[in-house]
This record gives sequence, C-alpha cells and structure tokens, in this order.
Amino acid sequence: MVIVQSYTLAVILCFITMLCWGSWANTQKLASKEWKFQLFYWDYSIGILLLTLVLAFTLGSVGTHGRGFMEDLSLATSANIWAALLGGIVFNFANILLVAAIDIAGMAVAFPVGIGLALVLGVIVNYLGAPIGNPYILFTGVAFVAIAIIMNALAYSKLPSSSDKSKGKGLILSIIAGVTMASFYRFVASSMVTDFVTPEIGKLTPYTALVIFAVGLLVSNIVFVTIIMFKPFSGEKVAPLDYFRKGNPKLHMIGILGGVIWSIGMSLSILASDKAGFAISYGLGQGATMVAAFWGVYIWKEFKTAPKETTKLLNKMFICFIVGLAMIIAARVL
Repeated sequence: MVIVQSYTLAVILCFITMLCWGSWANTQKLASKEWKFQLFYWDYSIGILLLTLVLAFTLGSVGTHGRGFMEDLSLATSANIWAALLGGIVFNFANILLVAAIDIAGMAVAFPVGIGLALVLGVIVNYLGAPIGNPYILFTGVAFVAIAIIMNALAYSKLPSSSDKSKGKGLILSIIAGVTMASFYRFVASSMVTDFVTPEIGKLTPYTALVIFAVGLLVSNIVFVTIIMFKPFSGEKVAPLDYFRKGNPKLHMIGILGGVIWSIGMSLSILASDKAGFAISYGLGQGATMVAAFWGVYIWKEFKTAPKETTKLLNKMFICFIVGLAMIIAARVL
C-alpha cells in the first residue's frame, strides 16, 4: 500500500485535510436551496464510502509496504473491526448535529464552535492515546483555538437577524456535536496498526480502517437520519420518499461531491498520522474551523447584518486560529 514517509509531506497532507474538512459544507449550502439537509446527508454519506472503496482498491492494494486491502480485511480481528465501525457511528451522530447546526446558524458559527471544540478535546484525547509532540507547545496552540471559539460565539451573539431561541439551538447543537466528535478519531486510531510498513496481524491498515469507518457511518444513517426526518430540529417533517421524488442528478451529485471532499480529508489525515502522530494530524485537520469560518464570513456573508464592531472580533478570531495551528505544527519539531 502507499504510505507517507516524511513529516513534511504529512503536514502538507494535513493542510489539504484542513481545506477539505472546511470546504465540504459548501455543498450543503448549495443543496439546501432546493431540498432539506436530511436528504442531502444520504448522498454525502454515500460519497464518503465510495471514495474510501476507490482508495482501498487502488492505493491500498499496490506497493511494497504493508498489506493489500482484501488480505488485511481477512486478517482483521472482530474487536478492531468494531472499533472502526464505532468510530463511524460516533462521527455520524456528531456530524448530523453539526449539519443541523449549519442549517440553523450557518458555517461561520457551527464550524468554529463545533469543530473548534472537537479540535480542543480531540487533541487531548488523541495525545493521551499516543503522546507524540511537545505537550507545552501543543496545548498552548490548543488554548489559542479555544479563545478563538469563544470569540466566534461572542460574534454570533451580536447577530440581530436570528431569534434568541434560534441562536441558542444553533449553539447547543454545535457544542454537543463538538464534544461528541472529539472521540471518533481515537476509535479509528485504536483499530489501526502502529507500523504502516510492517503491520501487525489483526490490526487494520489505514485504508481498511477507512472503509469500515465509512460503512459504520452509512449504516447508522438508518437510525440517525430517519429520526431527524420525522423529528427535525427546525422546520417541517421530511418524507423519506422525497429523496426519490424531489431529487435529481444534480442534487445527488452535489451531495456525493460533499462526501468525497470530506472523505479525501479524512483519508489524508489518517495516512499522515503515521509520521505526524494522531494528535497533530487530527488537530491540524480540524483547523478546518478557520477555513469554514472564512467561507461563512466572506463568501456566504453570514455576518452581514452584524454590527460593524463584530468585524474586529472576527479578525481576532482568525488570528487566534492561525497562531494556534502554527503551534500545533511546531509541537512535532520543537
């Protein structure tokens, strides 16, 4: 299988992850103009699985390192398969809440609060599981990210266009999503081999772990998405058959594209973890908060009705995110 063999390349891949994880929600914004996010989410989940399968049968099945996908799958223990599946289920629960928060509060709020919180807690969880990097620099960077989250929440509170109830629901969903999402990466990491070059028997190579993760995500939709179709956080109920009645090739492709973009980010993050460590790989990827906030603030104009002084607060938020991410990178080399 194809693996990452240098820290520099690992950091580059983490930056691509950051761009992917921070940009996929643009497809939701596009699709939401014509149909509900619950319907979009089915295609998004399919896109994630399709990309992992393509990678597993190509990059995951060639080269001189590790094991091929099918061989690896046949040797995997049930405990490790369940760990990767659980990672997909936990992520899906959290991500559905995040998608609902985007639908209510917008990208510029849901991502910095939800994913920013997931970054802070996730780095801690993953560092405790695999302590790689200078902890003082790493957690100082995490502190800057936490400050940025607080600034974003303050900026959101100044928006006059939403009711207090709507604001509260958007923030609550973002916070629950962030707390839950912090743990999913650790489940996937615990299922994986510690040496990508000569993987131990029973553990999963990264490409296999990604496929099983994606299966857990898609299958859990049957419960999670069905529930929010009949009990939505806002708006009217969504009929499951609307997926076929109201969907068209363009809408389905937008959703699948969103899933593929996110899945590219996840795949690169997992591959980079061999050289960067899980805490740094995950933390850099979740710098997506800054990317998504940029899209929400400057492209989708989600803060256009906010008072002028809010701009200064948002700029400080971006600065804190940048400083925090730079320190997370430095934690591996200093």
